[in-house]
Amino acid sequence: MNSRLPATPETLAEQAADWIVRLSADDPGERQQAEAGYRAWKQADPRHAAAAAHLESLLGRLDDIRSRGTQGPARQAIHSARPRRPPPRLATALALAAALLLPGWIALQSAPADILFADLQTGSGEWIARTLADGSQLSLNSNSAVDLEFDAKTRTVDLLRGEILVDVARDSSRPFVVSTAHGNIRALGTRFLVSRQDDATVLSMIESRVEVRIDGQEQAVVVEAGQSLRFGPGSENSLAAIDGEMLETAWQQHQLVVRDRPLAAVLDQLARHRPGLIRYDRSAIAKLHVSAVLPLNDTDRSLQLLANNFPELRIRTLTPYLVIVDHEKNR
Repeated sequence: MNSRLPATPETLAEQAADWIVRLSADDPGERQQAEAGYRAWKQADPRHAAAAAHLESLLGRLDDIRSRGTQGPARQAIHSARPRRPPPRLATALALAAALLLPGWIALQSAPADILFADLQTGSGEWIARTLADGSQLSLNSNSAVDLEFDAKTRTVDLLRGEILVDVARDSSRPFVVSTAHGNIRALGTRFLVSRQDDATVLSMIESRVEVRIDGQEQAVVVEAGQSLRFGPGSENSLAAIDGEMLETAWQQHQLVVRDRPLAAVLDQLARHRPGLIRYDRSAIAKLHVSAVLPLNDTDRSLQLLANNFPELRIRTLTPYLVIVDHEKNR
């Protein structure tokens, strides 16, 4: 390790990644020596231990790499990148890149097949708009996926992930339905936003009205323009007033409008609109709520706005693909 380098978050992360590479050595003696050195490095400075903890949580499989003694992902990345041993800082950079890419690789392997093979989908930071076969307009924002099923009797959009804006073409003979894991939204001619979250679906009405049938409930709920409905397990399924015109404008301008939302939920939303990871302790920020308009096409600026409004937060960008959000009580 080059102890003469300044102890910035970036260099500490690189040093931690280099130790993780050494821990995946093929030779048992080399691994044992690396384990002893890694322990000593972490004990030498609390900042070392913090940097190590962040990267260990990213890799997730560090203990498995240690126990198997096989060539780990980080070491494989280095071997495949050069025929001879590269300079130490290049090896460190490659290790850090592998550490950051591994969670995405794991997520890709575990992604449901219906999302991987969805009819329409977007990546991080990508927004698309399409005209459907019936003339309806469908827009998807970042990290969204839908399946389409149109036939002579029905028009169905299955929202698998993310958020959509729908402008429905009138066709009284074929109901237009947006389906999620939490229920169905039925409309004849209308414009609305639908956001699928882990534990609920959020419907925001801009124009006209829809009928919502929530899974597990017999009674349908009618949602009018200027109203929203959050439904799903544990939700109250109650209507709330919204400014539909403002929400549509925010969509067109790629903005996130939130009112008294948990900070964790806001960070999750921002994470959908950027590559890499935003890491934070959900329990440490559970009491913080946000009311704001945040730019989704510049999530770095959004994070800075949050930091300006919450002095107790420290937001560090270790790389363009790794952001750490710390609360003062955890420092």
